[in-house]
Amino acid sequence: MTAATTAPPRPTTPPARSAGLRKDIQGLRALAVALVVLFHLWPGTISGGYVGVDVFLVISGYLITTHLLKKPPRTGHDLWVFWARRLRRLLPAALTVLATTAVATRLVAPSTAWEEISRQIIASTLYVQNWSLASSSVNYMDAGAMASPVQHFWSLSVEEQFYLVWPLLVFGVTWVAVRLSGRFVGAHADPGADDLRRIRLTRTMIAAVVVASLTFSVWFTAVQPAAAYFVTPTRMWELALGGLIATVASVGSRRPGGITGAAVAWAGIAAILAAAYLYTSATPFPGAAALLPVLGAAAVIIADTDHPLSPTGLLRNRPVQWLGDVSYSVYLWHWPLIALLPYVSGGSLGILDKSAIVVATVVLSGLSKVHVEDRFRFARPHAPVRYSYQFSAVGMIAVVLLASLQWTEAGVRKEVAKDELAAVEHEETPCLGAAALAKGTDSCDPDADGEIVPSPELAKNDKADIDEKKCFPGGSYDEQLSCSFGSGETRIALVGNSHARHWLPALRELGKEKGWTIDTYIISRCTATDAEQEFDTDTMTSNCHDWGQWALDETKGDAYDLVITSERQAAPIDGYSLTDSGPPAVTGYESYLQKWADADTNVLAIKDPTYPRIDVPECVAENPDDVQACSGSPEDWKIQPDPLIEAVESVDRENVDHVSFDDLVCDSDRCRGVTGGVITYYDDSHLSATYVKTMAPYMAGPIEKALQQAG
Repeated sequence: MTAATTAPPRPTTPPARSAGLRKDIQGLRALAVALVVLFHLWPGTISGGYVGVDVFLVISGYLITTHLLKKPPRTGHDLWVFWARRLRRLLPAALTVLATTAVATRLVAPSTAWEEISRQIIASTLYVQNWSLASSSVNYMDAGAMASPVQHFWSLSVEEQFYLVWPLLVFGVTWVAVRLSGRFVGAHADPGADDLRRIRLTRTMIAAVVVASLTFSVWFTAVQPAAAYFVTPTRMWELALGGLIATVASVGSRRPGGITGAAVAWAGIAAILAAAYLYTSATPFPGAAALLPVLGAAAVIIADTDHPLSPTGLLRNRPVQWLGDVSYSVYLWHWPLIALLPYVSGGSLGILDKSAIVVATVVLSGLSKVHVEDRFRFARPHAPVRYSYQFSAVGMIAVVLLASLQWTEAGVRKEVAKDELAAVEHEETPCLGAAALAKGTDSCDPDADGEIVPSPELAKNDKADIDEKKCFPGGSYDEQLSCSFGSGETRIALVGNSHARHWLPALRELGKEKGWTIDTYIISRCTATDAEQEFDTDTMTSNCHDWGQWALDETKGDAYDLVITSERQAAPIDGYSLTDSGPPAVTGYESYLQKWADADTNVLAIKDPTYPRIDVPECVAENPDDVQACSGSPEDWKIQPDPLIEAVESVDRENVDHVSFDDLVCDSDRCRGVTGGVITYYDDSHLSATYVKTMAPYMAGPIEKALQQAG
């Protein structure tokens, strides 16, 4: 092995400063984490603060690639050393937060949350949280949904996957460069032609990654926006772009200087802030929209200037530098506090709660930076590499076991609850569920104390029992699926979105009793209407419309004895906000119903019942001794106009009718989260399958009447 002796080329301008810590980058870290925290606490003010994560990715790509170019991995041992350093830098604080979150979840979160949070803690420990969230179709922008306290580990998972793959790519390029030169490259930065060849090959490789990943990101964001937010291929280009900057800086390429450099840096800051304030949850992201904050971060890194008019002075401010130093810990701690505090405070976060979260985040971050991050990072720097892996393995196994215990406890509770539910369903219980509210059962008390079924843990998933992959399309709506239940001569079609699906358990019970075949044409969010609905992407909008026309073609005429339809207007009509979509939604349903009617289709529309707007199983789990806390007045729970029912009344055709079962959900003064000992909803708007089954005897009459009119 010989070192290269060719003199390095002399750059025409000073190369980017690389010695020591770049304070402008520390300041950029502070800006990034501040945007993320502000977005999570005040999403209405910093509606695009999530772009702070993209700034972090660019910084990480730049710093890691800079390190790998200075000390390229030439052997397998070099790779193991690199990964060991990453583990020592990142894992101790992450495992501390995950273990603390697991314990806190058990202490303050309702039992309905244990299983899912435990599953996500395990995924976060193994750094596959981004793929777990993508596979579950989690919407990161859904502020109304109760997110897991470790959901933010998705970005750390992306980075760890990058750290695993990136040095292998650089190692491969180094190997190729060695073979091309016939000898090993030198160990110093810019030692000569061999190093230049290696760096140029690396730059070419990285540029290819940027182009390929960005192209995929734009495409995938358009077709699967929820998954695209999390998956590594849509984010790789952001990290790689930081690496591309490193390959340019490493060979002394010209950088903007003087007032030009200051202008470039300010333009970068402006781009990041513009994205943070202008982007919203409706912005398709990452895709092309990520270019603005990513290029903004890149501009600040490229500028690398101390010009008096540059933003460097602000970025070097001591409090800003401190925040940059603890930015990793701030990112780790802030979200578990935000996600878990509502379980303690008993509601949404107020200004005092949010202020307390900021203070607690600062304190915990300062402590963990000194006593966890730095202690493990700098302890025994010359210890054998295997110690890092041994510690990491022990720590990860410990956290996985801790989460698994909680997951197991939740599973045991569910199994016990299943046995209890089965026993109740086989008993003759005259006042169970809807029977406690039905006419003619005045002796029943819908608020009577006693055993509650299903348990809150089971109620979270107490949905119509169907194969969702085969019967209930979601995602981009690119599938048109129908499923059949029963084999009776009377054929009934169920058409609509998830608020049609929640009637299926009652229809199946009645089908078994009366000899009906139930065919489903159900879908997530999308509604059967002629109105153009507006979804996250044009592909979803188009596919939803196509699905509606397909469902119409499959069910119109004499294909069925009766079509039952029910909807929730979950997406806005094109050109309107969701709150203003009522009138155009009615018009769209009118047109659709008219087509059914003109084809002599017999249609019965079921009014969508009231919405509690609280997660009922979670509420019951939090208030086991006072389930009335999970009830409300009809005014509070908004028994609201249903545009589908308004359309039925407007169409006024003999073969198109409607029915309401609101009286089986609410009485004149109260709507209940638990009725007749049965949890009424499985979330904040869908009726539970167990409760709907208790409604079946009282739904039979109107449905049979509609069938008789059809006959």
